[in-house]
Amino acid sequence: MAQPSTTPAAIRREDYRPPGWTVPDITLDFRLDPAETQVHATLSVVRRGAHDEPLRLDGAGQVPLSVKVDGVAINDWRIEGEQLVVPLAGDAHRVETEVVIAPDRNTQLMGLYASGGNLCTQCEAEGFRRITFFPDRPDVLSVYRVRMTAEARRFPVLLANGDPVASGTNEDGTHWAEWHDPFPKPSYLFALVAGDLAVHRGSFTTMSGRAVQLGIWVRAADLPKTDHALHALRLAMAWDERVYGREYDLDVFNIVAVDDFNFGAMENKGLNIFNSRYILADPDTATDYDYDAIAAVVAHEYFHNWSGNRITCRDWFQLSLKEGFTVYRDQCFSADQGSAAVKRIEDVRGLRASQFPEDSGPLAHPVRPESYIEISNFYTATIYNKGAELIRMMATMLGPVKFRAATDLYFDRFDGTAATCEDFVACMEEAGGIDLTQFRLWYAQAGTPRVSVGLAHEPGGGRATLRLAQHVPATPGQSVKHPMVLPLKIRLFGAETGRALTDETLILLDQLSETITFEGVTERPVLSINRGFSAPVVIESDRTAADLAFLSAHDDDAFARYEAMQQLMLDTLVAGTINGVVQADAVLDAVARTLEAEGLEPAFLAEAVLLPSENFIGDQMMTVDPDAIHAAREELRERLGRTLEPVWRRLYAEMAQDAYIHTPDAKGRRRLRNVALGYIAASGAPDAAATALAQFDAADNMTDRQAALTTLVNSDAPEREDALARFHARYADNALVLDKWFQTQALSSRADTGAVVARLARHPDFTLTNPNRARALVGAFGVNQRAFNAADGSGYRFLADQLIALDRLNPQTAAKLLPPLGRWRRFDGERSRLMRAELTRIVETPGLSKDLFEQASKSIE
Repeated sequence: MAQPSTTPAAIRREDYRPPGWTVPDITLDFRLDPAETQVHATLSVVRRGAHDEPLRLDGAGQVPLSVKVDGVAINDWRIEGEQLVVPLAGDAHRVETEVVIAPDRNTQLMGLYASGGNLCTQCEAEGFRRITFFPDRPDVLSVYRVRMTAEARRFPVLLANGDPVASGTNEDGTHWAEWHDPFPKPSYLFALVAGDLAVHRGSFTTMSGRAVQLGIWVRAADLPKTDHALHALRLAMAWDERVYGREYDLDVFNIVAVDDFNFGAMENKGLNIFNSRYILADPDTATDYDYDAIAAVVAHEYFHNWSGNRITCRDWFQLSLKEGFTVYRDQCFSADQGSAAVKRIEDVRGLRASQFPEDSGPLAHPVRPESYIEISNFYTATIYNKGAELIRMMATMLGPVKFRAATDLYFDRFDGTAATCEDFVACMEEAGGIDLTQFRLWYAQAGTPRVSVGLAHEPGGGRATLRLAQHVPATPGQSVKHPMVLPLKIRLFGAETGRALTDETLILLDQLSETITFEGVTERPVLSINRGFSAPVVIESDRTAADLAFLSAHDDDAFARYEAMQQLMLDTLVAGTINGVVQADAVLDAVARTLEAEGLEPAFLAEAVLLPSENFIGDQMMTVDPDAIHAAREELRERLGRTLEPVWRRLYAEMAQDAYIHTPDAKGRRRLRNVALGYIAASGAPDAAATALAQFDAADNMTDRQAALTTLVNSDAPEREDALARFHARYADNALVLDKWFQTQALSSRADTGAVVARLARHPDFTLTNPNRARALVGAFGVNQRAFNAADGSGYRFLADQLIALDRLNPQTAAKLLPPLGRWRRFDGERSRLMRAELTRIVETPGLSKDLFEQASKSIE
């Protein structure tokens, strides 16, 4: 892991060359042991094209014990860097290697590693090279045959990709299993699991009548917590058949849950490996958010079977080909399971919280990047979430019928191949009958477009004129930007009558500016724009507070209605932060009208009345003032709580439920009740803490219990410490719930949160070796704007210390937690200096990984 004396070399998209050798087939023979696993690999290799290059196989740390070519041991192989170079004279050979690896010392959690007494793999992006020597790139597709031998008592379950072929026992107390995956796949999709696991079995009959055996493998004690995940899997399989016509293609589909995992989950062909947090759920330990996240991630990984596995990406620059498309698919699936409006609100909130800041900071990069030092650093919100928005925009422009035809064409044309983003867009063009030449800029240009909007009305002539102009800010390496194609859904409403004056119209803004005229507009119009968030842009309009309040009450697009309220709140809070005075009347009136409106579902009401986050408020300002933002937001929360206290108390009582059930309506009622509890607490009501503690004690589900705990943790009430102690005692043996205990405190709005987090980092239950625990405390603290940005720089020092320590164990996780320090340009001079000093300290740390070096060095430039 030693940091090179010079900057690590960047890999560039323009340098892509097809592989010189292909590997049609590979056979792997594992003798599994945590301390010393032997891996024997047999590769059938075929020269590709006319060249005399040797075979180059990627590795990471291991030394080959033997190398054979066509059954004969050779000695003229060599190691160059981390590649095994084998001179080969002919065009087709059988190459065998044998290596030894140590899974129990693999803290990076890439390749084959130990977790909770089990052995498992994570190979995306470049983990397979830590298992054996192989051309570890996504455009080398192979048919895999795998044999595993392990101690039967210790590892009674042996799983791999594909379908099981054979199994048996040996006289020495070991047993073996063989698996075969008939579908060619890249090495990053290889998976293996060995352990003492129990299975929750199910089945699914495909649309062609094939029976598929389903299995979710967990520790025996966790079996009761797998019902929801299995149900979500069946729903996803049926949905993909119905919406995309995609049928599952193997006889078995297995999911394994592990505690130590860098990602949420991994789509390995036929053997998905999951972070336990995205599988295990029961009402006592999982919130409604957890339930929804489990269903979404299970669906996401299953959908990858076609959008990622059957068609993979040619190179890692095309990562969004599979991830952007699959995120879009899982978002649509989730929208179909409950409230589509609330799902869209949640997705956009997430985009603004993570991707918009990324697009405006030092780590900004296009959806299809041009270069990278460490590919793991490009598993970002831009690749995933912005990539999904690109698919959504194309779906909007094509319409549902043509979009389905285009995806059918894509699946049929590129099945079994490694494709590119360009291949996908070309299918959209061909089947959709549309020219997407300019739209391709979305893949090449970083940055979030900003659209300025002005609407003028001529009362006498009945004419309204809409003026639009777009601007894409400069980003690192891209100072000159070109106009994008922006699909903007708009509609005009009458300010006096509240009725719609026009139909919803889709405008494709593809120039720097455009003017659109509407005739027959007999009353002053109010503009509803970017309805449904049809384009991932920032709207800068001349709409007044009265216009926004009007839209929050009358817009017939649920997202636009929510957006109007959010913009009204945001404008109020930005002005209050700058001026020191919060003019709250317009927000108070708008929220009151929304709460009294008829026909709005509780889940939507809960989202509509929440204030924008402190981070999002800061994103609107040239210089972020964390203390002033916090003060303004707390003042508005207090005003909303106090002025509307009778309404909050009524809702708190009305939304109560006799017993826990998991339905969309019940989730919405819980959500609104807990939002009401938060506002009751914000009002300063003397019984707020007692109300929260009573809910904490009476709760029959984690959603209500954690909401009550959060309310208390944000307060100065004496009940706070009691609730924290009892929560910890109750869930001391449940790692996933303890993550919530750490995270809730790290996100607290109290002034002493920084000191509390520093103490928690020394708590016996805190460890950096588990990525979930590191994210729960260190990651959550980094996004707590007020606490992290303490004026004395203590938050910056804490994060830097934790990242340097974590980098020695798990560079990938460390790198993902660094971005809060990269926002130093947005803060006042002293904070900026202190943040930059910590970035410098990180960069200058001896032995820094490529992962953290790339992120820190780019952030400091």
